[in-house]
Amino acid sequence: MEDQLTAVREEHKFNVPRLQKYLSGKLKVQVSDRLTVRQYSSGQSNPTFLVRTPAESLVLRKRPPGSLLPGAHRVDREFRVQKALSSVGFPVARPLLLCSDDDVIGTEFYLMEHVNGRVFRDLRLPGVSPAERAALYVAAVEILARLHSLRPADLHLMDYGRGHAYCQRQVSTWTRQYQASAHQDVPAVSELSHWLSLNLPSDRDEVTLVHGDYRLDNLVFHPTEARVLAVLDWELSTTGQPMADLAYFLMPHYWPQELSFLSTMGSVSGVPGVPSPEELMSVYRRCRGLESPLPPLNFHLALSMFKMAAIAQGVYARHLIGNASAPNAAEFGRLVEPLAKAALQLATGSLPGPESRLFLQSPRGQEVLQRVKEFMRDHVLPAEKVGLGSEVIGARSDSTSRSPRPHRIAKAKEAGLWNLFLPAVSGLSQLDYAHIAEQTGRCFYAPEVFNCQAPDTGNMEVLHMFGSEEQKKKWLEPLLRGEIRSCFCMTEPAVASSDATNMECSLQRDGETYLVNGTKWWSSGAGNPRCSIAIVMCRNSSTDHRHQQHSMVLVPMDAPGVKRVRPLTVFGQDDAIHGGHFEIQFDNVRVPLSNIILGEGRGFQIAQGRLGPGRLHHCMRAVGLAERALELLCRRAAARHAFGKKLYQHEALAHQVAEMRLLIDQSRLLTLSAAHAVDTVGNRAARQQISLIKVAAARMVCQVVDCAIQVHGAAGVSSDFPLAQMYMYARTLRIADGPDEVHLSSIAHLELQDQLRKTRARL
Repeated sequence: MEDQLTAVREEHKFNVPRLQKYLSGKLKVQVSDRLTVRQYSSGQSNPTFLVRTPAESLVLRKRPPGSLLPGAHRVDREFRVQKALSSVGFPVARPLLLCSDDDVIGTEFYLMEHVNGRVFRDLRLPGVSPAERAALYVAAVEILARLHSLRPADLHLMDYGRGHAYCQRQVSTWTRQYQASAHQDVPAVSELSHWLSLNLPSDRDEVTLVHGDYRLDNLVFHPTEARVLAVLDWELSTTGQPMADLAYFLMPHYWPQELSFLSTMGSVSGVPGVPSPEELMSVYRRCRGLESPLPPLNFHLALSMFKMAAIAQGVYARHLIGNASAPNAAEFGRLVEPLAKAALQLATGSLPGPESRLFLQSPRGQEVLQRVKEFMRDHVLPAEKVGLGSEVIGARSDSTSRSPRPHRIAKAKEAGLWNLFLPAVSGLSQLDYAHIAEQTGRCFYAPEVFNCQAPDTGNMEVLHMFGSEEQKKKWLEPLLRGEIRSCFCMTEPAVASSDATNMECSLQRDGETYLVNGTKWWSSGAGNPRCSIAIVMCRNSSTDHRHQQHSMVLVPMDAPGVKRVRPLTVFGQDDAIHGGHFEIQFDNVRVPLSNIILGEGRGFQIAQGRLGPGRLHHCMRAVGLAERALELLCRRAAARHAFGKKLYQHEALAHQVAEMRLLIDQSRLLTLSAAHAVDTVGNRAARQQISLIKVAAARMVCQVVDCAIQVHGAAGVSSDFPLAQMYMYARTLRIADGPDEVHLSSIAHLELQDQLRKTRARL
């Protein structure tokens, strides 16, 4: 670090004899000692100096002279946090004393031990081998993960920052800092500040100690080893969101080319040996012991660049008034606009390079997904009945284990994890909810815990989209509160219901009422004792238009003439997760005219609105169920031996595991693509994609569960494991909401139409 020292610049000079006299009473410094002071040329914030005596070397950091931005340059905070970290062995320069007396050198300052090592100002690490570059970057991320693993309470730093709502405060703080130092209007900065304020992530995220300026050039490495000896510059440290630190460290992978005029700030993307963001994030997860994937960093990267732009503006402003800490401060004015533009591009698009992900959730969706995962982990999955052996998870041997206990439902409702499927209530898009549905698919009763269970979700969607105000008040609101349940009556035993126009259940007007007559079966949810209302698809018109002959009507389950004929089993077993499937007889059931939904002859229109999102939810739950089955498969394969080796060591089984991973990931991407299409172009335009996922996901989950059953042998079809019940659900899915054959016909029809249209266009 000797090459980074210069003579003390004129604007930062102070009375050295007075400092020496002060230190003689505090440290092992004699008045007769020869004290030398040199200034570090790097750093744009608090001026830093190397103070040498015949016996030792010390580092002094002080506030800059002159007028400063409010709340900036708090050297007392730096001293406090370094003292706390040093006490637990975290690599920092050990702080020695803090002086708040401005009479000594003109400003507040503190002293710390000098750490002898390497500081890399050029983040591309020229002159270092690719292997060592990789090791240095990995070491830096390991230390960051170690910092975020420390508990502020253990460091007596609970009052060091305000913790939650960190991102909101950061946006507000750096907006004020920028505005206080701006010398001209830069529209991109204002636009970026506005976007960040409208897209804040959750304020419920994890709170850790945050460095605030974690960069490679703020680390002192061992002279010969890839090992961090000290983390420097704690001026911006506080308590808050750890992802902000990680994104700030990864920011140089996304720096714009316009920054290349500053040799130390060139992009590190593509530099041999520098790990990709994905690799560094993997290191971070491993070191922190995090099981879940890290959230997308778009917001935090944009915030990092916004902060860098505000800092650059502040550095340039200090240059203009003559109290900058570094000689190249004048160049920083050129950084502001390109940083803001690059941040806007990151904010509104997918991350480039290996970090990119398709079908990103909104910040709100990411926050809710994380909370659902935590709730599933803490309250739902542990409650599943455990069978024989530690490897057995989720077995159900009695009907009581199928129903979630009311207190779990109450907990979910209290946590705000309620009615997530309905965009108007939850604020989530279909794409947002698709990720959440996958998580709930891992446990049979999880959807009910969150009031997101079929068939109620589809019925609530119908009432929300097409119901009258009276219908919403009487039926939708109690359903949303979880006070009642519902069923959907569409399929009939006497006709091929795969062709919905075959339905014969009749709806006839009789004065101020309708009469409903007919038989329905596989009416899911009808066996639930709280099932209070049925949505019934009926034929009510003799028109020649095949899609205007049916209507949907609300029928109270306690209406005279409604008879639950019998429960229906799946493969001979009770399928009572949602209250069971029933055959229902409607014998001259009389309901008021106000119970018609949307109007006579509108049944097919309603069905299209209902089935699109519902099929998405089924498919993503199927993906979650398949993931669970694959986990059980792999656990079994690792625990059992056959023919001299573990099951997974047999190549045939290893290949099956690989095939299952292919199938699951393909189905997930297809379903997320369909969800994105529903959000952007609507149900009708996305109908081919919805049909695609209905076939693909149902086939996939059948195959994955079947493979898992095979690996478990006889145990796979027993009640000791959930696999038999999984297969019941999976096989049924190939029939429910339209059999595969109907969807394949629809896919083919739409594909041929599209191909013929393209052919005509070319001609």
